[in-house]
Amino acid sequence: MVLDLLFYELLLLGLLWLCVLLYYAWPRDCPTGYQRTSKFAKPPRMRFRDPKPFPGLTRKPLCAACEQAYEYIPRPPGCPPPRIVPTRGCPRQVDTSTQFCPHLDCDDYGWAGFRNLQANGHPSGRPWRQWHCTACGGSFLETHGTPLQGTHVAPDLLVWAVGALAEGLGIRAVARVFEVDPNTVLPWLVEAADHLKAFSQYFLHDVRVTQVQLDELYARLSAVKEGEVREAEALTRLSRSSHWVWVALDPVSKLLLTIDVGDRTLAMAQDVVHQVVQVLAPGCVPLFLTDGFKEYATALLAHCGQWVQPPRRQATGPVPKPRWMPLPQLLYA
Repeated sequence: MVLDLLFYELLLLGLLWLCVLLYYAWPRDCPTGYQRTSKFAKPPRMRFRDPKPFPGLTRKPLCAACEQAYEYIPRPPGCPPPRIVPTRGCPRQVDTSTQFCPHLDCDDYGWAGFRNLQANGHPSGRPWRQWHCTACGGSFLETHGTPLQGTHVAPDLLVWAVGALAEGLGIRAVARVFEVDPNTVLPWLVEAADHLKAFSQYFLHDVRVTQVQLDELYARLSAVKEGEVREAEALTRLSRSSHWVWVALDPVSKLLLTIDVGDRTLAMAQDVVHQVVQVLAPGCVPLFLTDGFKEYATALLAHCGQWVQPPRRQATGPVPKPRWMPLPQLLYA
């Protein structure tokens, strides 16, 4: 009985102690005259996101294409060679005014219409005429420097086959249509592509545009299967592998300024921008628009920049080093 009374007394004391704790811990409104002082956390510092001016580079970004252009400086044309006036034989009936000797060691190399070439018949009964240079003694066919060089096919057949390839017909399909071997069609395509590139580089220059869009597309080229082609060069160019197709065009006129295939690297971006700059007219700096590939900024800065001497901040001390800065008219987004 005594133990029960003691238990109830301890339970009552515990309840009273719990009520006291709840009284002091329960939130209640403070009177207006008394306010509890509390320390508030300091507000976070605002970070200004305004872009800082470009400080410039101490070294110009290197471009392999520009370095090769500086190394190869073509020799200036010298005095034209004397015109050859034939004094013996019948007058020449074949016009050679649009031809010149392609041999680099010839004194008449690059000079057309100097009557140093004469017709030498059709060797082996072929349809193409052979030219003989009287200055260096060399000979070459009139198809030299054309897609027909070294081929024994009719010109109409070659033109129609390359046209079918340009329309998107496959190599094996073209071979079946024109009844030739696929190993014969592939060299035609490679040769036509090389001549098309040279033709574009010769005629596409001094272009003035307001915008240039540059982009690269991941593509898988599968023009031929492994083991079908005997020529190593053609197999290397058109073998089944993954490549990035780089394109630069004018969105206003839809003019394709350049197109190239390669990896997605800084060197490739430098090469593509170098080709675009070579096509543009001197002093033309359009608006360049690209994707998020950051190497474009370095490539554009390498080709559209200049050395700028920063002003001195103090009256004494060393002179600041020149900085490579973008051109004032360069716009890039």
